[in-house]
Amino acid sequence: MPFSLAVVALVLLWTWLLAPRFPDRLVIAVATAVILLAIWHNLRRAEWGFRWRALGGASWRALLVTLPAVVLILAAGAALGTLHDRRDFLGSLGPLVVWGAGQQWVLQTVLLREAQRATSRRAGIVLAASLFGLLHLPNPLLTIATVAGALCWCAVYDRHPNIVPLALSQALGTLALRHAFDPDTLGRLRVGYAYLLLDAP
Repeated sequence: MPFSLAVVALVLLWTWLLAPRFPDRLVIAVATAVILLAIWHNLRRAEWGFRWRALGGASWRALLVTLPAVVLILAAGAALGTLHDRRDFLGSLGPLVVWGAGQQWVLQTVLLREAQRATSRRAGIVLAASLFGLLHLPNPLLTIATVAGALCWCAVYDRHPNIVPLALSQALGTLALRHAFDPDTLGRLRVGYAYLLLDAP
C-alpha cells in the first residue's frame, strides 16, 4: 500500500507538525502532493472514480445511507438541545461538495483499492475506513463520524464506483453535524495538533 501510506503520512505530517509552524498557505503544497500521488496511482490502475454506469446505483445507495444518518444526527442534536439554524445552506453546501469530492476521490480510488489489494474485498473496506478515521484524530466526534461514514461510502463505492453521490453524501453529513451540534462539541472540526490547542490558554 505505498500510495496510501504516503498519502496518510503527508496528511499526518501537515496536521501534527507543519500546520502549527508554517503559514496556512503551505497546505496548498501538501494538498498538491496528495493529488499528484493519487493521479500517479490512478494512471497506473486506470480508475478515476467516475464510472458513469455506476452513477444510478451509487446515488440510490448513497441516499439510503445519507438520509437515515442525517435524521439520526439532527435527532441527536435536538435531544442534546444543541440543534440550531445556520444561514446560507446552499452557499455552504457547494464548497463542502467540492471538499468531499476531493476526499472521496483519494479515499476510494487510492486508500480503498490499495487496502483491498493488500487484504480482501471486505477487509479492505474496514482498513480504508480506519485509515480515514486516523486522519481525523484526536477529535473524537469527527473520528467516529468519519469512520462510520467511510465504512458506508466504501461499501457503496465497492459495488458502484462513482464518487459523485458520495461527495454529496459527505457534504450533507457535514452540514447535518454543523446544524446539530455547537462548534465546541465538534471541536470546531479541527484535527491533529490544532484540536489539542482548543483548550490551550
